[in-house]
Amino acid sequence: MFQRFRRLRLNEVSRDLVRENFLSVSDFIYPLFIVEGKGVKNEMTSMPGVFQMSIDNILKECEELLNLGIKSVLLFGIIPDSKKDEKGTAACKADSIVATAAKEIKKQLPQMHIVADVCFCEYTSHGHCGILDSKGNVENDLTLEILAAQSLVLAQSGVDMLAPSSMMDGQIFAMRHALDKNGYYNLPIMSYSTKFASSFYGPFREVAQSTPTFGNRKGYQQDVANRREAILESLSDEKQGADILMVKPALAFLDIVRDIRERTLLPLAVYNVSGEYALLKAGAKLGVIDYEKVMIESLLSMKRAGADIIISYHAKEVAKILK
Repeated sequence: MFQRFRRLRLNEVSRDLVRENFLSVSDFIYPLFIVEGKGVKNEMTSMPGVFQMSIDNILKECEELLNLGIKSVLLFGIIPDSKKDEKGTAACKADSIVATAAKEIKKQLPQMHIVADVCFCEYTSHGHCGILDSKGNVENDLTLEILAAQSLVLAQSGVDMLAPSSMMDGQIFAMRHALDKNGYYNLPIMSYSTKFASSFYGPFREVAQSTPTFGNRKGYQQDVANRREAILESLSDEKQGADILMVKPALAFLDIVRDIRERTLLPLAVYNVSGEYALLKAGAKLGVIDYEKVMIESLLSMKRAGADIIISYHAKEVAKILK
């Protein structure tokens, strides 16, 4: 005797009844890139549909997102080279571009849930994620100090969640300590807890203008070949006080998503990164894939692997399909 699995696949109602994973608009966080000025909306050549926007257009974008049912955004700040320095000082000022945007969004659209990226690559003149030593290496513990300072600025601006992405050892502990000491006990941290030194980030560096001026980030981001270390990175952040863990990128690392899912009870996010998005867009342009179906299948694979939250540039497109 053999099992007839097809019995439950023969009609749509049966397939819906036994379907194990679903996409919902509430699964998604949409990344936004803020630049100075007014009336600015620059589309990225490598990422069709993704823009650098000034705050006035960010507000319009947030209105559209809320109308689509997308209630959470991830903010990245972009500043002119003339305002960057060795220590990323601009990120720690009360009027930093992300802090200013967060205040405006909360003023105009208080229902929007704001997640703020916490890192320095967009603010340093060298494009690395922290303070450099005399040999050009990122100085871990000095960077923890400025990450804590940046976190407090963002907390004071009214953001709903912090998302540290610099991959410094001890960053969650340092940020949690600073936040709690200053009374921000209830501000959650979604850690980029396992962030790989991946080649899938290429298009992001165009939109964020954060390409390192020398070297690479392999000295602090996770080695793409290492599974056990990748798991340890996330479990360490859990012990330090992270509220949500994350794997970045998503598609090439779904095995790691599953590994971490099986070892933690915390919510787990994935970042469906720029390279993954750009590849699908290129495939659609060439006519070699059914874009919408491949997009949905890719995103569903992230849920199936164990992700609760998906940060994705596809979020608006998915919301329109699911409506």
